[in-house]
Amino acid sequence: MERIIEWLLPQTYLQFSAIMITKFYQHVLSLEFAIKEINGNPQILSNVTLGLHISDSFYDPRMTYRTTMDLLFKSNRFLPNYECGIPKNLMAILGGLGSDTSSHIAGIIDFYKIPQLTYGSYPPEAFYASQLSSLYFMAPNEAALYIGILRLLQQFGWKWVGLFASESNSGEQFLHKLQLLLLQNEICSAFLQQVPGIPTFDNLDKFGGITSTLHQHYTDNRANTFIIYGESLLLIWFTSVIFMLDPTFKENMTFRKVWIMTSQFDFILTGIQKSWNLQLFNGAISFQIQSNDVLGFQDFVQSIKPYLRQRDGFIKDFWEQVFDCFFPHSGSPKMDIGQCTGEEKLDSLPEAVFEMEMTGHSYSIFNGVYAVAHSLQTLLSNGQNQDKRMVGKMFQLTNLQPWQLHQFLHSVSFNNSAGERVFFNEKGELTRGLDVINLITFPNNSFQRVKVGRLDLTAEKGKELVMDENRVFWHPSFNQILPISLCNEYCYPGSWKRRIEGKQFCCYYCVPCPKEKISDKMEMEYCFECPEDQYPSKEQDHCIVKKTSFLSYEEPLGIILTSVAVLFCLITIWILGTFIKYKDTPIVKANNRDITYTFLVSLLLCFLSSILFLCQPRKVICLLRQPTFGIIFSVSISCVLAKTITVVMAFLANKPGTKMRKWVGKRLALFILFSCSFFQVNICIVWLSTSYPFFELDMHSLRETIILQCNEGSILMFYCVLGYLGFLAIASFIVAFLARNLPDSFNEAKFITFSMLAFCSVWVSFVPTFLSTTGKAMVAVEIFSILSSSAALLGCIFFPKCIIILLRPELNNKETT
Repeated sequence: MERIIEWLLPQTYLQFSAIMITKFYQHVLSLEFAIKEINGNPQILSNVTLGLHISDSFYDPRMTYRTTMDLLFKSNRFLPNYECGIPKNLMAILGGLGSDTSSHIAGIIDFYKIPQLTYGSYPPEAFYASQLSSLYFMAPNEAALYIGILRLLQQFGWKWVGLFASESNSGEQFLHKLQLLLLQNEICSAFLQQVPGIPTFDNLDKFGGITSTLHQHYTDNRANTFIIYGESLLLIWFTSVIFMLDPTFKENMTFRKVWIMTSQFDFILTGIQKSWNLQLFNGAISFQIQSNDVLGFQDFVQSIKPYLRQRDGFIKDFWEQVFDCFFPHSGSPKMDIGQCTGEEKLDSLPEAVFEMEMTGHSYSIFNGVYAVAHSLQTLLSNGQNQDKRMVGKMFQLTNLQPWQLHQFLHSVSFNNSAGERVFFNEKGELTRGLDVINLITFPNNSFQRVKVGRLDLTAEKGKELVMDENRVFWHPSFNQILPISLCNEYCYPGSWKRRIEGKQFCCYYCVPCPKEKISDKMEMEYCFECPEDQYPSKEQDHCIVKKTSFLSYEEPLGIILTSVAVLFCLITIWILGTFIKYKDTPIVKANNRDITYTFLVSLLLCFLSSILFLCQPRKVICLLRQPTFGIIFSVSISCVLAKTITVVMAFLANKPGTKMRKWVGKRLALFILFSCSFFQVNICIVWLSTSYPFFELDMHSLRETIILQCNEGSILMFYCVLGYLGFLAIASFIVAFLARNLPDSFNEAKFITFSMLAFCSVWVSFVPTFLSTTGKAMVAVEIFSILSSSAALLGCIFFPKCIIILLRPELNNKETT
């Protein structure tokens, strides 16, 4: 029968006070439980018994080196590289909880190629170096912690955080790497504080100086989030410091913070601290190694009795300290406490003193023992090193060496008793994620672990952390409102962050956005303009979609203009019907009856053309309305000009000996009408063939409105159309003014003069008004000009005639002058 010796460094004593960290005793029990399961399982290492040896590092590198040497070369005298007495087959070592302890061990055992399995998180560099060493990792490396902490801070918007780390090489590396990662993601550290790992008589003065420095950190209400890196012993230090800062903190919890703890951390209370509570850390968030329930472990722990464990060098100290009792002849000072019976129940203890459920670290130890056992079984099953010799009553395998396990450890793969698949990757790392645990503490020193998330590094970048925020319980002083941890208040939408010179970029002023710019999210570094079809809100925190606007016949102004246009259309039709009815009367026959009818029809079309301007602008509407208006008005003014010239020609033709008679008649009037109108048609054809009017959206004229409008295309051609109408109107005005006093029957010249005067006044005032308005007002001005000028022509020329026809028929004869 072969006995394989393994070793564990639980770091169970405080050098300063010689008080055991009782919670770490579970690590010892998980190691013993795993070995007991393996030795009792005939399917694993049949006829081979695993043994164990446990040493303490006392949290001291010197003690770590010494105990390592003792393990390798155990004898009555300390003789390195010599074995005296009965040899033991040391096949593997389970390193310490802290990476520094495992590093110290590796510095010695790497020469002998002895496998070392660590059960705490390790710096990422160790994973790359492990290819040249004997390290195997039962827990995720610290690179996972960096990602987890970063995603957690981003999840809750914490950008001003305090960093605590143990005063060690690993603590210094943690601060350096995490701070660099935080800076790359726009998160600042309010402070960096390294803390001595354990108080000793040699560094008490240092602790006093740090205590006074920490008071400022604790009372800084801006940094409400503290990240703490190190082993659980730091918790003892922190609770002691807080007690020194505020002796009443047990009742008056003045220090409210969100503590983010790394995977090495666990809640522990020991010695005189057992009477304190953990309310300071209520609501803390901890990254912990994933673990499963191992069947039978709690029953095994519950069966532990001090009088049944004679070879356990820890059990009596553990028992006395957790139950505040003493064993007779134990050497413990007999204070005013009771005697230990050995029948006390471990499940009655608060979790901060001892925990019945297997923790993540204990689970890693459990898996580590099984990994060694399965590797050793594979080694022995391959028939290697079967030379045996009898030593006392036991067989010893004489040629079995620990370095032979390496090739089998790298390829080991098995299902443990918890049903989990265990194997190492190419870096010697046991692939496992981290759980995000919310720690809820109670006044009786017990606490509850609530799983609120998990960290999966195989997930898509940026989505490695999955959190259920609704399950997170915060420190009661936060009133269950998400804590804020910023250098200053949030910059809300409508403002932007302006950096403060000389300070970290997380400290800034919140400045309102400039006019016509917005910021629609919190913590924005700049403001931006809204898209063209939107405008800023009054608070400048979002964009509002602009309303579309055009002069429609459905709105009040459009209804009024449409009603006026329809009214004048009806009046024009009535006048036209009246003139047709009385077509044989002298007043209708005078000045060319056909031109009169044409004039009235063109005026009717002028009134109707204004309705085109009340339709929603579209491509066809924009193409039609200005040319239509120009051509129809040119026909109307041409009719006026033809009538005026007809009056003049008729007067001249009545003079004796004149040759003007041949010009008097319908042909002259029709020639004037068609030639003048045709010229305007040619202008419009040129306009439409070169730079025609088109539909457009005016985004800028009005702040809150998009104007649907017609762009005239070539503004020069538009004013050519207006200019030509003005030329015809002025020509008509001049001719009518000169002929106003001619002694002709029913002389229209006076009325035409007034009509042209009104017409010209309307369109002269139209130009500056048109240029100074936009949107609906501009269209309304043009419609008003069309209606008023058309009404002036209709009223000045035809109303007097209608009065004569209908009310003064006695004047409707040839003799009237």
